Amino acid sequence: MSTIASSSTCRKTIVLTGASLGIGHATVKKFSAEGYRVITCSRHAFSDKCPCPSGPEDHIQVDLGNQDDVEKAITQIKNALIKEGSQLAALINNAGISPKGEQAERFNTLNTPLALWNSVFQVNFFAPILLARGLFDELKAAKGSVVNVTSIAGSHVHPFAGSSYASSKAALASLTREMAADFGPYGVRVNAIAPGEIDTAILSPGTEKLLDSIPLHRLGTTAEVADTIFFLCSSASSYVNGAEIHINGGQHV
Repeated sequence: MSTIASSSTCRKTIVLTGASLGIGHATVKKFSAEGYRVITCSRHAFSDKCPCPSGPEDHIQVDLGNQDDVEKAITQIKNALIKEGSQLAALINNAGISPKGEQAERFNTLNTPLALWNSVFQVNFFAPILLARGLFDELKAAKGSVVNVTSIAGSHVHPFAGSSYASSKAALASLTREMAADFGPYGVRVNAIAPGEIDTAILSPGTEKLLDSIPLHRLGTTAEVADTIFFLCSSASSYVNGAEIHINGGQHV
């Protein structure tokens, strides 16, 4: 376990979106175990099943699809940091939406409604840059990191992920490089992770059929993803900037 001083004046804090399920849930566990304060952001109210020891005091309910709501959340995060005197060590943009049809079918470029394209990009693409810009001063002061969660679908046509989701993740990967160039001179590193087939409670039916296309012939675990996120937020990756790390068992090769 990392040794982080317990004093609130120097305690490291991360902000994590999409904290309630899957990768987000595992990331809360990882950083909490390492002594970090975790400010969780989710469209849902705080759950008593959440592993974050800080409880509802460090949870912000926010609709990332609503720009006004995101701006309010940024103000809440700033106030929470000031109140505890903690430093913003990292912003982890994990939240994302991938709408499906009535029969759980993927939406493609021919049948995705324009309104759906807009809502997907608002959550998956615009919210990350709004949060990063809104919290830039806090990240700069702490020489912090930003980690954007993209997807294998951002570089490959995926049988389950829809076109709007895939396009938004490809755009987020490009945004990561742009942010790395813009934020880097201020000591803020920006990287991305691109998960493949990860074993969560919301796996799409038929995912097991993809195992043959994965060289390791297994699904990834949420803990493996959380460990990689932690690496990108730690001093062990101090010269890693503008990278997109594939976490897919070799599925992309």
